[in-house]
Order: sequence, then C-alpha cells, then structure tokens
Amino acid sequence: MRGLTPIDPGSETWSAHCSIPRHRHARAYAAVILSGAYEESGSLGRYRVRSSHVLLHRAFDAHVDRFASSGARVLNLLLNEPPAFGLGVVADPDTIARVAEKDLPAAIEPQPADWPDLLASDLLDDPQLRLETWAGRHGLAAATLSRGFRTIFATSPAAFRAESRAQSALALMAAGGSSLAEIAAVAGFADQSHMTRAVRALTGQTPGDWLRSNRFKTRRVEHFYKEA
Repeated sequence: MRGLTPIDPGSETWSAHCSIPRHRHARAYAAVILSGAYEESGSLGRYRVRSSHVLLHRAFDAHVDRFASSGARVLNLLLNEPPAFGLGVVADPDTIARVAEKDLPAAIEPQPADWPDLLASDLLDDPQLRLETWAGRHGLAAATLSRGFRTIFATSPAAFRAESRAQSALALMAAGGSSLAEIAAVAGFADQSHMTRAVRALTGQTPGDWLRSNRFKTRRVEHFYKEA
C-alpha cells in the first residue's frame, strides 16, 4: 500500500462481490451504511456491517473492504475531531450522539471472532506481543499465522503491530505532556528512532513534523520536537 487515498464526502455505491484493496485516508471520517452489507478489516479489527450501521475511522487507519452479494451504498462524512475510540460499529445512527459522549458499551456491537480477529485484538492490547509465542499457544505454525492473518487484513501481523504502535504514539503526542522518548517507550518501540520510522511510514511525516502540523496538538508538546 503506497500513499494516502483521498476521502470524498457524500454517497457512493459499490457493486456486489467487489472489493477495495487495503488503503489509508489522512482524514478522520464516518461511513454510514445506507443499504447493503460488507466486511471491513482494518486497523482496529474486522467488522461485518449492514444498513443503519456506522463505521468510525481515525486519520491514517488502514482497511480493506469486501462487499456482499447485495453490494452497498455508503455515505462518507468527514469528522473535524478524531473519534475517541477509533473504529467502531453503531447499530442505530441515532446513537451516534452516545458515541460522541463515549458511551461505548451502549453503542458498539460485538463481532464474531476467528483466530485472525483474536490475534488482531491481542496485538492492539499488547504492543510487545511475540508472534511466535502467540502462534504456539494457539497451535499454529508461523507460516499459517502469517498467511491466515494476511488473508483477512491484507497485511502481515508484524506490520499490523507496527501501525498500531504508531497510532498509539500519535494519540500520546496529541495528548501532550510527554517527550518523544517517553512516548516511544510507552507505545512499545525499541527506541525513539524506531518510533520515528514507524510514524513516518504511517503519516509521511516525522513525529516532530506531525506535531507542528497537527491541528489537535496542545501547547504542552511544542518543546519536544527534537527528532531521533
């Protein structure tokens, strides 16, 4: 996957059984499913959505979309603020207000989980998770782990983990109050240089450049621009 894909606000129609390769948008947005159904496998897991569901995306989230026999009509709405919890599913568009108030238990639907979904969840929970340990615990060969995960998420488990760490670092930088070296440690990177490479791969910018251009930054982080 190279570069960023523009997100066009408004409605779009996707035909039956088509798919959209893994891609990433620079803006946060909501996708309201007006009709039909599809499966989205992205930076925060896999979601099977249908009419009246809403998918919320952070800036730089990546995902692949696979449409069902009905195809789908989707309304894309740009968001001025990043969703508090990233990607989620809302069962009724009227409950979007509850999501904005962070009433997550009332708004998010549980999704059926296969082992690739469980691995994605564990990688998001533990940035230090060792893939070989996880594979052994679940009776999977390393090749099976990589191949099966890539089939669903269109990326390797290691790359998924690196993107998750970079997203965590961006959230910590936006919150402010910590140096880049401290953020790198908390987000699970080996060092600040490691974080710089991952953030650049995700956003096209170094952490310092991202902080200077990020509209959501706080004054507290402005003196931590020194790059590794």
